[in-house]
Amino acid sequence: MPSHGSLTKAGKVRSQTPKIPARPRRNLVPRVRNRREFWIRERKAQGLPVPTVVPPSSVPKKARG
Repeated sequence: MPSHGSLTKAGKVRSQTPKIPARPRRNLVPRVRNRREFWIRERKAQGLPVPTVVPPSSVPKKARG
C-alpha cells in the first residue's frame, strides 16, 4: 500500500510558517483561578480571614501517589 507522500517532506509547511508572538494573557489560567477561588471559599467557610492578595505558594499542592 503506497504512502501519502514521502517522509522527507514531513513538516515542510510548518517550518516555513512565520512565528507569531503570543498575546499577553489578561486573566489567570482557569486551573489556577479555580484553585484560588476554592481556597478563598474554604477560608470563608472556616471563618478565617481572606487576604486581598492570595499568594499561590500558600495553596497546598496535592500529594502524588
